[in-house]
Amino acid sequence: MASVEIAAEHERILREIESTDTNCIGPTLRSVYDGQEHGLFMEKLDARIRNHDRDIERMCNHHFQGFVDSITELLKVRGEAQKLKSQVTETNQRLQNDGKELITSMEELKKCRVQQRNIANTIDKLTHCLPVLEMYSRLQEQMSAKRYYPALCTLEQLEQTCLPRAGQYRFCSIMAENIPKLRTHIRDTAMSQLRDFLESIRKHSDKIGQTAVKQAQLQRSLDSSLSIQPRTLIGRRGRKEAMAAATESDGSPLSEQDSGILDVEDEDDDDDVSGAQELVDFSPVYRCLHIYTVLGLRDVFENYYRKQRRKQARLVLQPHSNMHETLEGYRRYFNQIVGFFVVEDHVLHTTRGLVNRAYVEELWELALSKIVAALRTHSSYCDDPNLVLDLKNLMVLFADTLQGYGFPVSQLFDMLLEMREQYGEILLKRWNITFRQVLDQDNYSPIPVSTEEEYRHYTSQFPMQDPELEKLPFPKKLPFSEFVPKVYCQLKEFIYACLKYSEDLHLSSTEVDDMIRKSTNLLLTRTLSNCLQYAIKKKNVGLAELVQVIINTTHLEQSCHFLEEFISNITNVPPDTVNATKLYGTSTFKDARHAAEAEIYTNLNTKIDQFLQLADYDWMASPPAGGTLSASDYLIDLIAFLNSTFSVFTNLPGTAIDHATLPGKVAQTACMSACKHISTSLMELLLNPEVRQISIGALHQLNADVKECESFARAGPVAGFQGDTLLLAFSDLRQDEGDEQEEQRLCPVQKDGPRQTETHRHHHQTATQPHHTTAGLKPASSPDCQQRSLKSTTLLVFPAVQALTRGCK
Repeated sequence: MASVEIAAEHERILREIESTDTNCIGPTLRSVYDGQEHGLFMEKLDARIRNHDRDIERMCNHHFQGFVDSITELLKVRGEAQKLKSQVTETNQRLQNDGKELITSMEELKKCRVQQRNIANTIDKLTHCLPVLEMYSRLQEQMSAKRYYPALCTLEQLEQTCLPRAGQYRFCSIMAENIPKLRTHIRDTAMSQLRDFLESIRKHSDKIGQTAVKQAQLQRSLDSSLSIQPRTLIGRRGRKEAMAAATESDGSPLSEQDSGILDVEDEDDDDDVSGAQELVDFSPVYRCLHIYTVLGLRDVFENYYRKQRRKQARLVLQPHSNMHETLEGYRRYFNQIVGFFVVEDHVLHTTRGLVNRAYVEELWELALSKIVAALRTHSSYCDDPNLVLDLKNLMVLFADTLQGYGFPVSQLFDMLLEMREQYGEILLKRWNITFRQVLDQDNYSPIPVSTEEEYRHYTSQFPMQDPELEKLPFPKKLPFSEFVPKVYCQLKEFIYACLKYSEDLHLSSTEVDDMIRKSTNLLLTRTLSNCLQYAIKKKNVGLAELVQVIINTTHLEQSCHFLEEFISNITNVPPDTVNATKLYGTSTFKDARHAAEAEIYTNLNTKIDQFLQLADYDWMASPPAGGTLSASDYLIDLIAFLNSTFSVFTNLPGTAIDHATLPGKVAQTACMSACKHISTSLMELLLNPEVRQISIGALHQLNADVKECESFARAGPVAGFQGDTLLLAFSDLRQDEGDEQEEQRLCPVQKDGPRQTETHRHHHQTATQPHHTTAGLKPASSPDCQQRSLKSTTLLVFPAVQALTRGCK
């Protein structure tokens, strides 16, 4: 069984050798040698070879003739093959000779191909590396030129795109390591430039505001001249252009200049007022905003910017302690505020969210409260009306400027209305000084005019209508003194001053008219009235001056309706408007005139008392031996004084005024008062308790003085008295003197004792009591005589006192 299996295996191997490719016969043969029947396989292999040889021989014999034929043909072909071989050899030799140059060229071509491949690889690598190098070079240039926002954009592109494409190179690694450092440097530099910008606009905010105010002033003048054209908001010019140009082609905002403020000194030389925004280079703000936005830190930047601007707002809104001293202090204060809000308004409209409307309105509300408080405090120190008026104009321009930028300014105009009261008080103080100077400098005498020009000059200053005076030839005199036209002109100047303040306050004509009339009433009833009282009551005011004051106040009273018309003309409000305030000038001048009249009576009595102080009666004088006894010297001087004084009263007006419907009524009252005062004073001398004894000679002298007084009364020093009305002032004195003479005839010498019983005697407040007594006389021995004397004196003094009391009343 084993031999059969071996034989079958050898048979299989032989079939594989016959059918298998010679390249794969190795494993088959290895299986034979691995076995133990190598010899037996060789025998079978030889047997198989012999079988195949027999097959080959059998086939060769079968195809021998064809083989012989083929050999014969082959021999024929051999000659041709030799020829072909020689030709091929020859051709090959020629080809080899000719191919040497080609081979050389091919070698060179091979080298070129290698170089070309190397160049292509180099170009490919450089294609990825050169953009990195170029971008890094541009980055360095942008950093050197301080164009940080484009540099940041370049940095982002370099990091995100170029470096990953370039591959792993050492310079790329170095660049990648420097990128965070460069980003931090850009952020810090941008923030530093922003701080410089904030400091610069803080320093130059007054210049920015001044330019904005000039632009508003120019706009207002243009609006007033071209009112038909709609008004455009101030400062809005160029905002769209600025917004459109906010980024350049490479994304950089506006210009890349580092200065926050341009050359502001050159702006003053320009004829045209440029926009306030044109003075400021906002590129640091835009640059920093874009940089922080790219870095993802926009919120941090917004919070920082708003916080810093709030701090600057508090500094701007803090006024200087001496701001109220000059207008320039107020102007600088307002310009700084305007400059601050002009910058904020521009940032609001050009940065898309860096500041919003709510933030700006919050700052403005804070500013309004601070501004109003500062103005209330500092304006209260001001006592110059011109400064207050300039401040008002400055505030109006300040309000108009900010209103043009869209800020509400109603509180500022409310503050101006508050300041109007203060302005009125300052004007009253200033005009009080002016009126006093006019009164002190006046000569209180009628104004002489010698030419028509002088007359027209005064009538242009004061509205006087006197046809009779105009008919008189030159030279002539105006009835009033210089005080009248000057006061009237000052009243008009005061009205103009009030009108100036009301300009540009957006008030109606009725409100302006009411304000002017109320202020003018205060001027008349308080300031001018006090000044007139001061002029009347001051020392060393003569009767002639008081008379002229009465004339002056009468003319001023008559001019009040001209002031009414003047106010109506400048305010365009008819005087008969309902609820229109009326001027109180009539009552003011009436009161002043009454005070001047009372002062005339008082001064006249005081002057009479000064003459009576010179009276020196010898109460124990002897009777005159014969001839006519003359009046006392002091009385003669007093009568002369009264005559000269009452001649002045002929100039007093007798026009239709309330208290003087008759010409010379003031003179009549003064004359009657003077006569009664003389009578009362002489009676007091006669009834002086210190005069204990009176001789008949003294009574004769007193009688002569009384006659002189009666002669003065009969002469009519003042026209207008009916009959002997003026003599009644001396009737009681004449009666008492007659009783004294009768008693002296009966009792020549009186007993010591009181000459006056307890009766109601009237003593004038300025009357003096001269006392000239004669000592050493013995009292009267007759009790009856003394009793009659006391009784008659008591009976006669009482009615005299009553009459004098009625006269004084």
